[in-house]
Amino acid sequence: MSIFVPNKVYLRGILLHYFIQKKSAAEAHRILAMHPEKRPLYAQRHDKVILLHDNARPHVAKPVKTYLETLKWEVLPHPPYSPDIAPSDFHLFRSMAHGLADRRFHSYEDAQKWIDSWIASKDMSFFRRGIHVLPERWEKVVSSDGQYFK
Repeated sequence: MSIFVPNKVYLRGILLHYFIQKKSAAEAHRILAMHPEKRPLYAQRHDKVILLHDNARPHVAKPVKTYLETLKWEVLPHPPYSPDIAPSDFHLFRSMAHGLADRRFHSYEDAQKWIDSWIASKDMSFFRRGIHVLPERWEKVVSSDGQYFK
């Protein structure tokens, strides 16, 4: 059982992001396992990683679970069909969507460069804020009893 204590969280930013084109998420995890240089921040860390991701099939597949166990990452439980409680959905992607408004990319590489630049432009406080509001967000989700809210 995990206990989440927001004021004890030290978050430096995005631990890992990668782009896949015409590959599955499970394939991406396999690529990452073979290429440790794709996870430089993790290699530099000495503290524990607690992963909160949704429970999409590629994330809960046995090879992925096994890989995360080899990294000794703790995975927080995530209820099925609950994208509204993942920080990536309510904090990160919502903010990114504002930056993407009315923007057009002419190539995959242009989009990739923009996303890399957008992530690099965010300071630690942006990412910390997303984690610190998790308990409040979770309470709102539970209190809404399945009803829509913003």
